[in-house]
Amino acid sequence: MPQVELRHTSQREELARVLSVLEPVLDIVDAPVESPEPAEWCQRRGWHEFLLSLDDQELAESERGGFGRLLLTHSSAPAELRALALQLEGCTRLPVLASGERALPAAALRGVAARKRGQLAVLLGALSPLATHAQRIVDVGAGQGHFARLAAELFATETLALERDPALRGAGQRRAEQTRLGGGVRFVQANIGQQQLELHDSDLAVGLHACGELGDRLVAAAAAAHCDVALISCCLQKTSAPRRSPLSRAARGLELRRGALGLANLTPREQGVEASLAENLRAREARLALRYLLRARGLLVDAGEEMRGVNRRRAQAGFAELARHALQLRQLPAPSAAELHECAER
Repeated sequence: MPQVELRHTSQREELARVLSVLEPVLDIVDAPVESPEPAEWCQRRGWHEFLLSLDDQELAESERGGFGRLLLTHSSAPAELRALALQLEGCTRLPVLASGERALPAAALRGVAARKRGQLAVLLGALSPLATHAQRIVDVGAGQGHFARLAAELFATETLALERDPALRGAGQRRAEQTRLGGGVRFVQANIGQQQLELHDSDLAVGLHACGELGDRLVAAAAAAHCDVALISCCLQKTSAPRRSPLSRAARGLELRRGALGLANLTPREQGVEASLAENLRAREARLALRYLLRARGLLVDAGEEMRGVNRRRAQAGFAELARHALQLRQLPAPSAAELHECAER
């Protein structure tokens, strides 16, 4: 994977600060807790007694407001652990993007979910300065092309919508023709995972929810073309390699395992993006129970790998439904009632 040179000193300094916090605790990132026994890294640091003393209510509070905030209320919390939690909160606090929302054509928003409408309005507002100078906007992983249609309409700029799923590409093309909005958008079926992404230095490359490797390929292609790029990444664990290498030279040598990348989707708050905290915790329990079930069937899967090929939303349906689907996907016999009970209890 080509490596990307950071443009601004402030970005390089920020990355260096993050690396200074992350690198000393990579043993924690690389060794997920998968059993009731304290992990070696936890015992070595002397944290296990304090962590085991926390009750369910305190753990739930840390899920809502952040672990660092919880530690501030405990005088018995290890000083090293408290310092690490506060450093992590500082490194992961995102700056507020100075952007005004764009007024979007009502006809282009029919059938678009409310949450997606808000994202589109803010993103289009933030991209106005870049779009003004772009000769072409390239929407990578365009889906049904909501962003591409609106960008072409609002910025009066040639827009290319790249999507690998022919059904989604076709739906986007029909939507553009029916609404007569986004007349400057062209839908192209392309699999960026297998095809080279060709960009020009006058392009504005955009990825709205470009998952895993797709986002990496977008950034690398934009760096090679020396064009502007805007990426809202998600699901960083969606990568074919077991470990992800850095794109930046400044982070050379840092590799993170695929299972750890999925933790970037978590955020401490009562209401998640798609479900409540209670529902998300039940989904995590279902995923852990599924891992126990797969291991009982002889499949030694690492943390996170139990959901390989399974849409994460299936975990919201409960363990029994998730287990039946996961075993069917792996062409294994359906789980028995005894298996489901034993793994759920564990």
